[in-house]
This record gives sequence, structure tokens and C-alpha cells, in this order.
Amino acid sequence: MEESKKTKKISLATQIFIALVLAVITGLLMQKVPDVATSYIKPFGTIFLNLVKFIVGPIVLFSIMAGIVSMKDLKKLGAIGGSTLVYYFCTTAVAVTVGLVVASIFKGSFPALSTASLTYTPPKSTTALDTLVNIFPSNFIVPISSANMLQVIVMAILIGFAVILLGEKAEGAITTINRWNEIFMKCMDMILKLSPIGVFCLLTPVIAANGAAVIGSLAKVLLVAYICYILHMLIVYSFTVRTFGAISPLKFYKEMAPAITFAFSSASSVGTLPLNMECTKKLGVPKEISSFVLPLGATINMDGTAIYQGVCAVFIAACYGIDLTAGQMVSIVLTATLASIGTAGVPGAGMVMLAMVLTSVGLPVDGIALVAGVDRIFDMGRTTLNITGDASCTVIVANLMKKREAKLAAKSQQ
Repeated sequence: MEESKKTKKISLATQIFIALVLAVITGLLMQKVPDVATSYIKPFGTIFLNLVKFIVGPIVLFSIMAGIVSMKDLKKLGAIGGSTLVYYFCTTAVAVTVGLVVASIFKGSFPALSTASLTYTPPKSTTALDTLVNIFPSNFIVPISSANMLQVIVMAILIGFAVILLGEKAEGAITTINRWNEIFMKCMDMILKLSPIGVFCLLTPVIAANGAAVIGSLAKVLLVAYICYILHMLIVYSFTVRTFGAISPLKFYKEMAPAITFAFSSASSVGTLPLNMECTKKLGVPKEISSFVLPLGATINMDGTAIYQGVCAVFIAACYGIDLTAGQMVSIVLTATLASIGTAGVPGAGMVMLAMVLTSVGLPVDGIALVAGVDRIFDMGRTTLNITGDASCTVIVANLMKKREAKLAAKSQQ
């Protein structure tokens, strides 16, 4: 009896994982010729990343607007926004604390690197008021073209509010917003099918250039950072999604696998945003919630980056023979948590935050030069944690809103 053979399509998560393994193998084989990987493989990865960056601006703008107009209730939007901010701030504070505590435990095993003749030009610092002013756009096109996600979010919120307040007059605008959102989502779907190629081409040059560094003098510092990343993910996120999100951690991580793998290879929270939206959709998160919470998280939720601050601060202090006091550690927690608001979700942004953290406790900013060489390796792990935290927040907020609506429905029936 001849049965019709159904060719099983390999899932995107599996394709990306295979690409990641091949990239590691190829990168290790090309360690003696890293320039070849950079010159001939990386450009294709850059093309893919450019496509992802191209779609991010329109996706954030239209998905947030579509989410807001679909709610038609400013109180509900306020509840979602408030819950999101509380969760992001709490987990970021916990993350930097985890980094400080674990790094302090392993401090004695850190390599004693020389700090003589260290030079590092700190990034231009901005005041709290400058950060606040820069959140608000002065132009409609520039925020999208420059991928300034905070400004894009503000634009989307303002337009979304205006549409809701116009009521029936804005029915045509609502239809237009939803149609454009669908168009860009379909465009995103087309781009994401190229993810395995993008992962391979982005990761191979990194492994070829830094493979030796990973097993070099900074291996212990990297190991401590990754221990913190894993602990935070398995303990904090597993606890929160089960307790407040009413979902099994195993199911959560299974559905998040494509986004986690892509984030690890691309080291870009904003770049992973489209894929993260797809993964949370499979977790049952309504589009009106994920379209608001995820873009906001890609911009201000930096749990992985916060851990990186804590570990590097302890390491750099140790290299200078400085023991951090309890007061300094508290200052690091506060600075890293608050600084996360103005940190963009792009590769290397953690270095800016690290400079702010070191300055806040009087540590030499020159010490960043000690970890700058392998920052990309740190970045891959912290980005993975950042986007996983974003997704955990959407699951939790979705469950909280479900309970809220059930209560409101029960009250209306009484």
C-alpha cells in the first residue's frame, strides 16, 4: 500500500540551529584566515541584517498603532503600559544584582590583567534631561530612517491616541493602519525565511576572529557572564512566566527557540524584534499586546546588558585592585537600571552603559579597554537574554489583561 509521502518541513528554529552549528564549525576552521570570512561571508550577513533593520521601523510604527487602535480603550492601554514598565524595571534590577553577586563570588579566579597604558575614549555622556528631550521626535521621517525606536514608539502612541479620540471619524484610518500593518508583517515573514543564511554569515566571521579569544585570558570573565545569563533565564523568567504568565517554562522556551537562536547570532535586540513577534504569537499573546510590549522592551529592557555591567564592573575593579563597597554596588544597580531606558537595542550599546556605570562609582573608564576586544561575545549572550525578557513580559501582561477583563466582565454582570 503506497501512502502519499508528506515531506516534513524543517522548522525555522531547526534551520537556524543547524546554521549556527555550521557557522561555529566553519568559523573555527577559518581562524587562520579570519579576513576571508570578514571579506566574503560577512557581507551577506550584513545584507540580511540590513533587510531586518529596514523592516523594523515600519513594523514598530504600524504594529503599535494597530495595537492601540484595536484596544479603543485608553485605560486598558495604561494598564498594559504600567505593568510592562514595572516588570522591566524589576527584572533589570534583579539582573544587575545577579551579575554583581556571582561576579563577586568568582572574583578571585579572574585573571590579573595589567592596567598600565590603558586608553579608552568614553562615549559622549548625556544628562537625564537630554535623554528626556531626545525621546520626542522633531521630524516624522528621521526617527524611522535612523531607527530611533523610542521616538518611533512615541510617534505611534500619539497617532494611535489621536485615532481613538476621533472615534467614528477615524474608521478609514483604522482600516488603513491595519492594512499597512499586514503588508509589513508579510514583508517581515519573507525576510525571516532568510534567517538561517543570515545567521551563518553573521556568526562565522565572529567565530573566525574571536575563537581564540574565547579560550584566552578573558575566558573566565565570559564564563561568569554566561553563568549569570543562564541563571537569570532559567530561574527568573521560568518563575515569572509560570507564576504570573500561567504558562509552562518548557513551552515558553520551545516556542522562543527561533528568536533566541537568531538573537545570539545577530546580537541585536531590535533586529530580532520581528522574529520575537512571531514567537510570542505562537505562545498565544494577542497582537495588540505584543505589538506594544515588544518594541518597548527592545528599547528599554536590558536584563542581559545589566548583568554585563555588574560582571564587568567587578572584573575591572579587581584589575585595578579595588574592592567594591556595598554602597557602590547599590549605585551600580540603580545606574544600570535607569540607564537602560536610553540604551538602544543595537550591537555594542552595552559599552555606553558600562561607561556610565563605571563613572557612577568612580572606577576608571579606561578599564573598558580590558573587555572591549571580546565585547561581541558578551553581546551575543546579553542580547539573547534581553529579547527573552521581552517575550516573558508579553506572556505575563497578556495573562494579567485576561484576568482584568474577566473581572470587569464579572462586575458588569452583577
